[in-house]
Amino acid sequence: MSTLKKLGVLGAGAWGTAVARSLALKGHNVVLWTRDAKLCKTINELHENSIYLPGISLPENIVADTDPMAVVEGAKALFLAVPSPYLLDVVKSILPSPDIREGIPLIAILTKGFIETARGPRLIVETLEDYLPGFYKGNLVYISGPSHAEEVAAGVISGLAAASLNGRNAIRVRELLHSNRLLVFPSLDVVGVQACGSVKNIIAIAYGMLEALKTKADYFGDNTESLLLAAGLNEIQAFGQAMGSSHPETFTSLAGVGDLDVTCRSIHGRNRRFGREIVEKNALKNFHGANDLVKRVNELGYLPEGAFASTFVKKLMEEKRLDLPICKGVYRILNKELSPIEFLNEFLGSLTS
Repeated sequence: MSTLKKLGVLGAGAWGTAVARSLALKGHNVVLWTRDAKLCKTINELHENSIYLPGISLPENIVADTDPMAVVEGAKALFLAVPSPYLLDVVKSILPSPDIREGIPLIAILTKGFIETARGPRLIVETLEDYLPGFYKGNLVYISGPSHAEEVAAGVISGLAAASLNGRNAIRVRELLHSNRLLVFPSLDVVGVQACGSVKNIIAIAYGMLEALKTKADYFGDNTESLLLAAGLNEIQAFGQAMGSSHPETFTSLAGVGDLDVTCRSIHGRNRRFGREIVEKNALKNFHGANDLVKRVNELGYLPEGAFASTFVKKLMEEKRLDLPICKGVYRILNKELSPIEFLNEFLGSLTS
């Protein structure tokens, strides 16, 4: 495949920067958008994202820009890596682009989670399809998998699923990203891959709490963690199927069990960290409930996507009449209705009855 002249990445957090680096190492010229002028200057002058990926050298064919329209102009493909609470606003900002209006760039989504709409929480792909020109309906590509940015940027062998109803677009993304260190596998199950990428963050919060409680209760151990992971995977699958997943094997593959495992067990996991800090540092003490946490999440100093996903999944559980005990329990903890130890004793006790 010939090298593309220009690719754009919107979102210069750890994951967006890691993907930009992977694309640049394949010879593409990458323009990376950040709203932070100081970070933009640092990337361009020092070739390092000192805030989100400190110590990782960035190729010189990555150029940062604070103007999203400049990133879009002339790009053959766009990768959206803006956190879910802010993604729609960024997409709206590029809608006036002539290239977007004509459906020229391939669009791939790296963001995990949901988007709040007037009709309630919805999966990211279907929401963006409502705003983007009709060219993009059925043609967006959703990327997910067990791939912490820190390890991808360091060249650790990792795997991703690229899902699209347009199989050719999934393969196009694979051709852009795939290397001997970053393996990309095409999928047609857009809904299933999104469900896995979103709900696993909620399970990881529960896992972090359980991990922290192992030192406080001798009846919690490694076996208990595996029990929680298995039950969590069942909830992810039940949710995905209710949302319209097309391929059951999605949940036992890279996007499902693979991503769940690394999100729960990796030291890089923000949701696992958040779960631990709820127990170890009383991280919820300054918040009045789940909605207050979501509004003031920046006060944590990092962004656990599972906090947002928890509030959205609660609404979707009620809408779809789903019984997902772990997801429900995490929400109740974030909403200060019960404690982590009460939840785990209640949940694990229910499995024996």
